Amino acid sequence: MTVAEKQTQLIADFAIIEDRQERLAAVVAHARRRPALPADEKTDAHRVPGCVSSVWLLGTIADGRLRLRYDADSPLVKGLVGLLVELYDGAPPAEVLATEPVILSALGLLQDLTPTRQNGLTAVRARIKSLAQ
Repeated sequence: MTVAEKQTQLIADFAIIEDRQERLAAVVAHARRRPALPADEKTDAHRVPGCVSSVWLLGTIADGRLRLRYDADSPLVKGLVGLLVELYDGAPPAEVLATEPVILSALGLLQDLTPTRQNGLTAVRARIKSLAQ
C-alpha cells in the first residue's frame, strides 16, 4: 500500500466517528496501545526540537523502507504524532518525502490546536523527512 493509499484508508477509518472530540479521543486511545520507548532511547538526540511536549522520534531505513518508532509525554501529542508515524512507517523514503500529510486537517484535528502544537507537528514532519533522506 502506498503512503497516499494508507492516508486515504486512515482518514476513512477515523472519519466514521462524526464528532470531532470523539474522533480525537479515538486517536489518543489508538496511540496508547503502541509500546513506549525504553527510557534509554528518550534522549536529547532523539527529541524533536520545536515541540512544547517532549516527543522522541527514531528512524532507520531497512530493506528500502523507513521504520519509525516514537513516544511523547502528552497523550494528545502521542496520538497526533502516532497518526503521522503510522502513515509513514514502512514506506519507501521517496514516498515519505513526496507525500505531505493531510490526515490531521482532513479529520479536523488541527482546528482546536494552539499554534505552538501545530508548529510542533510541523517539526515532527520535518524530522520524519530528515530520517527518510
